[in-house]
Amino acid sequence: MVSHARWKPARDEEVAQGIAEDPEVERRREEVSFAFDLGQAVHDRRVALGLSQTELARRAGMTQPQLSKLELGGTVPTPPLLARLARAMDAVFRMELFGSSIRATFTDLDGTAPEDAATEPASAPGADAGAERTAATG
Repeated sequence: MVSHARWKPARDEEVAQGIAEDPEVERRREEVSFAFDLGQAVHDRRVALGLSQTELARRAGMTQPQLSKLELGGTVPTPPLLARLARAMDAVFRMELFGSSIRATFTDLDGTAPEDAATEPASAPGADAGAERTAATG
């Protein structure tokens, strides 16, 4: 699988050169990017909590292969599954929509991020790095 970090700069370079992308391709790219980033947010939160995929899957009422597919960006979970995952990870799940970007976060119940969770800036132009683990597209 091509790393998200590789194709996004290539796309940005094409946009800078004035090469326009078909709107349907752009829409699908945003969906894939969101699925990947959301999966990464689940993975990072799970690892920060010291949980195995099997344990988190059990807590969330799903199978380990389903969780693995989600973490790899192969699927976008339904809102009820996101709620179960948040409960299973003792977290609050938030989704923010701004322009054509989506940012999803899992934070501790008191609103803070786990100590060892990575902080990643949102992909939206001009977005600042936050103290929450985020999944973003844009």
